[in-house]
Amino acid sequence: MLEIKNLETGYGKKQVLFDVSMNISEGEIVGIIGPNGAGKSTILKAVSGILTIWNGDILFKGNSIKKNSIAENIKSGLTFAPQGNRVFDELTVKDNLDLGGYLLSKNELKDRIEQAFETFPILKKRSKQIAGKLSGGEQQMLALARALIPNPKLLLLDEPSLGLAPNLLNDVFEKFVDINKTFGVSMLIVEQKVNKIIKISDKIYSIKLGKVAFEGKPKELIGYKEKLKDLFL
Repeated sequence: MLEIKNLETGYGKKQVLFDVSMNISEGEIVGIIGPNGAGKSTILKAVSGILTIWNGDILFKGNSIKKNSIAENIKSGLTFAPQGNRVFDELTVKDNLDLGGYLLSKNELKDRIEQAFETFPILKKRSKQIAGKLSGGEQQMLALARALIPNPKLLLLDEPSLGLAPNLLNDVFEKFVDINKTFGVSMLIVEQKVNKIIKISDKIYSIKLGKVAFEGKPKELIGYKEKLKDLFL
């Protein structure tokens, strides 16, 4: 579904990624781990169209998207949920979902929002509530629901656990698996909660100093503390 080939990019004159290659097959959940500042989020920004690609290529469903705009990528079935402030605080839950479907027809948007409410029943109860007043877990659900409104084939998630209370983590990661299985949405997830992402992923990549330091199955890392430590130092 997604092939990243010898990707090199960065910010201004500073190169962050060096010859990064990855493959994500249809239906897979793929995790990206590694230390802070390694370039993990930069990969997602390059794939989504936010960053210009300096060298290499990115293929989505067999077609190069290296020159695509963000809107073109969304239309093709690729959606990015960035880290940090996940929702539009001053808008209602329903308004946030409406913004997720700005490229859809009214009927399509209505159907997609109904589906989102079925997947996240709490959001239906909170549909008229201001998003900024939701709990951290509810805001994460809203951000995820909004990212699903365009009916993506591949969902890019950047540190979805950021700022969540420990008791909410299991629910959020279980929801990723549920969405993956129910809707067939492939996922590429950058995550610092290594134990959580390893449990739900089909494949793991580790990025260190802008390069791929590890590629393999989660079972190759589970229980190997020294190997994990080496990937983060």
